[in-house]
Amino acid sequence: MREHTSIRKRQTMKGKGLRKKKTAYSKRPRKLSVLLAASGVAVVVFVSITFATAVAGSSAGDTSVFGLSRLSSSAALDSTSEAAINDSPLNDSTMVTADVKLTSATERDAKAGIDEIAAEEEAARIAAEEAARAEEQRHIEQAEENKIVYEDKGGSTSATNAVDFSVGKEAFIAEWTSRIDAYLSGSNLAGQGKTFAEAAWEYGVDPRWSPAISNTESGKGYSCFLPYNAWGWGQSSWSSWEEAIWAHVQGLANGYGYTISLSAAKRYCPPAYEDWYAKTLAEMNQI
Repeated sequence: MREHTSIRKRQTMKGKGLRKKKTAYSKRPRKLSVLLAASGVAVVVFVSITFATAVAGSSAGDTSVFGLSRLSSSAALDSTSEAAINDSPLNDSTMVTADVKLTSATERDAKAGIDEIAAEEEAARIAAEEAARAEEQRHIEQAEENKIVYEDKGGSTSATNAVDFSVGKEAFIAEWTSRIDAYLSGSNLAGQGKTFAEAAWEYGVDPRWSPAISNTESGKGYSCFLPYNAWGWGQSSWSSWEEAIWAHVQGLANGYGYTISLSAAKRYCPPAYEDWYAKTLAEMNQI
C-alpha cells in the first residue's frame, strides 16, 4: 500500500508540473499579443510622426490633402522637368541660339578677314604710290642734272628751258606724245610719239632730239640703210621701231648728253657737223 501511494503521489506531482508548464506556455501568447500590439502602436505613431514631419516641411499655407499634394508635387515635377528640358543644350531654341551665335562669330571672323585683306591692299596701294612718286622724282632730278651738265659745256639755256620735266611723268608723256605724233604724221615713224616720249622720260633727255635726227639722217625713217635704223646709228639694226627708238635715245643720253650742241654734232657727224647741227636744231624747233 505504501508503495502504491508513493506512485500515485509521484504521478500527482508530475501532473501538477505539467499543468504549470502548460500554464506557462499558455501565458506566452498573451504576452506576445501585447508586445505586437505595442509594436503596432509604435509603427502607427512613427508613420504619423513621419507624415506630420513631411506635411510640416511643406509650405505653411498648403491645406491640400495627401493625394492632391502628390498630384501637385507630380505636376511640379513635370513642370520642373519641362523647364529642365527647355534649359537643356539640346533644346531647339537653345540650338537655334547657338547657331545664331556661331553664325555671328563666323561673320565676325569673315569680316575681320576681309578688313585685314582690305588693310593689306590699301597698304600695298600706298606703298606702290610712294614708290612711283619716288621714281618720278628720281627722273626729274636726273633730267635737271643732265641740263646743268649741258649748260656747263656751253649749251644753250633756251634749249634746256624748252622742256619741263618737273610736270611729272604722266603730264610729260602726254604732252610730248601729242607733239611728236604731229611732227611724224605721214612718215614711216608715224604713231611713235609715245615711244619717243617714254624713252626721253626714262633717260632724262630732250624728247625732240631723236625724232629730229631721224629726219636729218633718213627723212623720218623713209630711207634706212639698215632695218629700222632711221638715225645712221653705226652698223646697228633692230626688229621694230619701238626697239630702235629706245636704243637710240639711250645712246644719246649715255654718249651725247641732254640735247643737241655743236660739240655733240661734231662727234655724231664729223664730216659736216655744222650743217648737221643747223638742220637738226631747226627740226627740233618744229616739234
